[in-house]
Amino acid sequence: MPEPVKKAISAFTKKPKTQEAAEGSSVLFEAETEKPDAKVKWQCNSKEISSGDKFAITANGNKHSLAITDITKEDASVYAVIAGGSKVKFELKVVPKSEAPAEAPTEGPSESKVEPEKSPAPPAAAPAGDETAAPGQDAPPAEEEQPPDTRQDLTGLFTEKPQSGEVTVGGNITFVARVNAESLLKKPTIKWFKGKWMDLASKSGKHLQLKEVYDRSTKVYMFEMQIIAAKPNFAGAYRCEVSSRDKFDSCNFELSVHEANAAEGFDIRAAFRRTSEGGKKRGGPSTSSTDGKEDSGELDFSTLLKKRDSFLKSSSRAVQVSTEPDLDVWGILCQAPASEYEKIAFQHGITDLRGMLKRLKKMKKEQKKSEAFLKKLDPAYQVAKGHKIKLAVEVANPDVEVKWLKNGQDIHPTGSKYIFESVGNMRYLTINHCSLADDAAYCCVVGEEKCTTELFVKEPPVTIVKNLEDQMVMNGERVELECEVSEEGANVKWEKDGVELTRDESFKYRFKKDGCKHILIINEATKEDCGHYKVKTNGGESMAELLVQEKELEVYQSIADLTVKAKDQAVFKCEVSDENVRGTWYKNGVQVKPDARINITHIGRNHKLTIDEVKPEDEGDYTFVPDGYAFNLSAKLNFLEVKIDYVPRQDPPKIHLDCMGRTSDSTIVVVAGNKLRLDVPITGDPAPTVVWTKGEKVVTDGDSRVHVDTTKGHCVFTIEGAERQDEGIYSVVVRNPAGEDTADINVKVVDVPDPPQVPRILSVGEDSCVVQWDPPLFDGGQPIIGYVLERKKVKSYRWMRLNFDPYLETTYEAKRMIEGVQYEMRVYAVNSIGMSRHSPASQPFVPVAPTSEPIGLCVDDISDTSISLKWRPPERIGSAELEGYGVEYCKEGTDEWIPAMQGLTDRTSLIVRGLTTGDKLQFRVRAFNMAGPSAPTALAQPVTIREIMQRPKIWLPRSLRQTLIRKVGDTVNLMIPFQGKPRPKVTWSKDGEPLKPTFASVRNSDLDTILFIRKTDRMHSGKYDLQVQIENVEDTACVNLQIVDLPGPPEALKIMDVWGFNVALEWKPPKDNGNCEITGYSVQKADKKTMEWFTVFEQYRRTNCIASDLIMGNEYVFRVFAINQVGLSDEACNTKDSAYIQKTGIAYKPPSYKDHDFSEAPKFTHPLVNRSVIAGYNATLSCSVRGIPKPKVTWYKNKMDITNEAKYRMLSKQGILTLEIRKPCTFDGGVYTCKAVNDSGEDTVECKLEVRSQIAKEEKKNEKKNEK
Repeated sequence: MPEPVKKAISAFTKKPKTQEAAEGSSVLFEAETEKPDAKVKWQCNSKEISSGDKFAITANGNKHSLAITDITKEDASVYAVIAGGSKVKFELKVVPKSEAPAEAPTEGPSESKVEPEKSPAPPAAAPAGDETAAPGQDAPPAEEEQPPDTRQDLTGLFTEKPQSGEVTVGGNITFVARVNAESLLKKPTIKWFKGKWMDLASKSGKHLQLKEVYDRSTKVYMFEMQIIAAKPNFAGAYRCEVSSRDKFDSCNFELSVHEANAAEGFDIRAAFRRTSEGGKKRGGPSTSSTDGKEDSGELDFSTLLKKRDSFLKSSSRAVQVSTEPDLDVWGILCQAPASEYEKIAFQHGITDLRGMLKRLKKMKKEQKKSEAFLKKLDPAYQVAKGHKIKLAVEVANPDVEVKWLKNGQDIHPTGSKYIFESVGNMRYLTINHCSLADDAAYCCVVGEEKCTTELFVKEPPVTIVKNLEDQMVMNGERVELECEVSEEGANVKWEKDGVELTRDESFKYRFKKDGCKHILIINEATKEDCGHYKVKTNGGESMAELLVQEKELEVYQSIADLTVKAKDQAVFKCEVSDENVRGTWYKNGVQVKPDARINITHIGRNHKLTIDEVKPEDEGDYTFVPDGYAFNLSAKLNFLEVKIDYVPRQDPPKIHLDCMGRTSDSTIVVVAGNKLRLDVPITGDPAPTVVWTKGEKVVTDGDSRVHVDTTKGHCVFTIEGAERQDEGIYSVVVRNPAGEDTADINVKVVDVPDPPQVPRILSVGEDSCVVQWDPPLFDGGQPIIGYVLERKKVKSYRWMRLNFDPYLETTYEAKRMIEGVQYEMRVYAVNSIGMSRHSPASQPFVPVAPTSEPIGLCVDDISDTSISLKWRPPERIGSAELEGYGVEYCKEGTDEWIPAMQGLTDRTSLIVRGLTTGDKLQFRVRAFNMAGPSAPTALAQPVTIREIMQRPKIWLPRSLRQTLIRKVGDTVNLMIPFQGKPRPKVTWSKDGEPLKPTFASVRNSDLDTILFIRKTDRMHSGKYDLQVQIENVEDTACVNLQIVDLPGPPEALKIMDVWGFNVALEWKPPKDNGNCEITGYSVQKADKKTMEWFTVFEQYRRTNCIASDLIMGNEYVFRVFAINQVGLSDEACNTKDSAYIQKTGIAYKPPSYKDHDFSEAPKFTHPLVNRSVIAGYNATLSCSVRGIPKPKVTWYKNKMDITNEAKYRMLSKQGILTLEIRKPCTFDGGVYTCKAVNDSGEDTVECKLEVRSQIAKEEKKNEKKNEK
């Protein structure tokens, strides 16, 4: 049995129905939703409809309508309305103007034909959900919330599908399916099933006919299943499957069978009818329950089983499908007694009970003691798909060979599928890797004996092994949502925001299967594709979120201004976020063309402009413009001209840093990891020496990263891969004999910032949370320009970015999360250099929303100092558990709410004590869960704390309004509720006298009073009065108590007369009737010899009787007991005298009968028939004979006895005589005679047998060929 799946509650309270309309007219479809703010979409052939000249869509609160004007034939199609996760389909059928939509005739016993609807779209694109469309005009629309048939694929082989239908008992109905064979390479194979596995091909006959018609012009196959003279047990679910090589399609439909004169309403009590009384003969006529015998007979649930589906559908309640695992109904039926079959069928929803009982009867049928088998196969076995099973039998002969059959065909050991084993007397058949094809009947044959069993292969539910993962992509990118299921070739269902995805005409969605992997492909994602995507199987589901962002180009490194001198190299470099983006370089607004000196390169995300041997004309503004984006990056190239003047040979050294003096502008900024190159021009004669220092430390080439080079006119200081510790003030000192010069250069190393601190979750909502974090300890030398956040599901490995633009604040509200799923958050810091490493992940958290407000808050009771409140739980709890309720109150005119108790209460009622009399208070209740308090529910108006006067009233139970009868010694405990405020005064009295505590116990409370008598006696009988009084107002009630006991014995029992075998008795009633009416007497007799008492009359009403059928010759005594509702009297009244029955001399003579003679002479009731046979083939001659005693039979050929001939075999069974001639030849022809003889006579019968040779047959064939 397949495992059911939970059914979601519909979002619609009223659903649109299929309608018919004439061409040129208008039609209106109406729907109502549960929530007034629900968003509703209308579709036609899976495409969304918008208001226009053709369609008019209106919404008023929770009422929605679709109007279609000026209808044409093209408007006939399948429409749908969507709200939330619910989708309802309906049809518009267009008829010509001359035709009016007529009502369907009342279904009678005549044949009805269920014509399936034609698919509005091409078969390959038809959605699977269209198979459940309503067959009739007023049939309710089918919702798509029910899980689809997991075996159904979207190949769309059907052009017309069989639809559900109804028929009365005795009527005919035809289901039609059509398949287009244009694109098929092989003739399609069709199968009809009832239920899950009952193949109807083997059931063809009187009530079921299967037909097939092929139209060569249209290349369409039409398959029909005709049900003739329908019976009630034909009702149920059916399935039609069609396959052709690697293509497969299936369709489910239902058949409902109604009684001929059934009432419109369904009375569930009428379903529990009873069979004939006493459970005697089940085949006898059934009796109605209105004949006064409602309690007789056995319960028959069959009527309920037939109508159970329609009864459930007619119910207005939401049906909750059980999620319990599948039960082995066959195992339960095999172990249960026959009286429990109908109860089990009712509990597990079995509709074909009769068919199952027939199969069960065959399995349970007792076999005769087998000579070949010591232990046979069990009646049935069950195995899960993919597992193996071993069938075992024990044979009597350890050397015997056995043969295994499957559905009557021999099983041959092929590969590792079937394994045969023989161990002593045991014979085993092992079936490996069981599939649905192994679901069959198996038989083990030993000689002429065999034992059978049935193997049921149970398909396990398809589970999701690898879940979908959230994804964030840019606009236009390809999206692949991938999941992995537990079984190859399984069918899955894809949904977006609760709406099923299909192969529509635009081919926006593609579905790909790769073994166990299922992939949903969106070629070019757009903003409309954002949402929650869900994949469903019959064993689970998985959900993921897709976010689509517009492309935004980020600049990781901008180009910088350069100052170079003649014949040096100038390099402009920038880095952007997208490596596929190309760009153009401009100089002073004119595009730069590459040549021998100018080189333009693009490697990954880096764009570079290189100018070799810089000339003065290269000076200018250079700009990089990325293609497709409205911004640019600019920098300036400054040309440094070196002037050489004649100086004397003794020229003091000079550092030429005109652009970098000892000011704040002399700071050089370098990005960590980049190369720092300080090229300082110097002059002096003789050539000066150069010393670089950082602080007081002289910088040399000792570090592999630091290089100091001095050439004529230049001093170059280089640091490879600048680090944070390289930051500081560098001094360069040049000396020669003529003097020295010094310059300071401030180097600042900037880097990406450190990661932020661990983020903290401040609060959570239904689909959001508020996260806060601290800035990083080091900002990288550049101010923080913002933060980037990411989140992921705890069980996932994919982080999803929440923002692409840097977020300035340190508190962020993340949205679009799934309630009840655990998430983690992390943060990146961003400065002008780039993005930091991510922060540590936050603690896992679950987005949950506060519950809805409690409902139904009201005042249950009130007094001078307390008030009792009660309410009902919230309608929506959410995924988090309800922690409790908080109750608060405030005085009228103030805003201060005071808690009515410490903490929370998990009950839905509360008594608030310690209030001040006369205060006017307002009360409210809030529900709490881990997300916080819900919205409050308050009383409609403030309540004044003052006890309300309530008139006393006694609520006497119905059972005490009549006389209460108890036996002596029983316990009496009467609880009588009452009302009244303030607490009333309660008074009990008996027969006008107040009750004494020793006589009965009385216990009173605010709401009831209890009268208790531990052990009753006759004196406790009487009338008890109860009075409830408040000041001058009172109410009274009375209870009559009757204590009964056993009666006394009757009096004056006498024998009035004795005659024949009869004795007349008479007595008087007892003096003590036990305080109740005498219901009868028990009269007993005893033989004076044995004194064993036997009952003559039981519950005899009169005080005289006649004891009959006494035995003559015996002497009898009699006694009488009195009977009341308590029982027999303790003592009996005995007769003083005895009665003697006199003997009589009557003798019985039995009659004599003459024995009947049943003998009969032999007589042939069916003679032998002349035959002509072909030589070499066995021939038989048959006749039948009758005779008493059984006659002796002799066979003759041409009047010669052939009894002992080996060529002949004579058989006789139940008067049928057969002569078998083994492979006759032409000499075996002649006259054959059969003679039957017994003591009463004899009879003969004969025939002629002609044996034709095979040569003659071949000669005739040759002659025919020659004639041609």
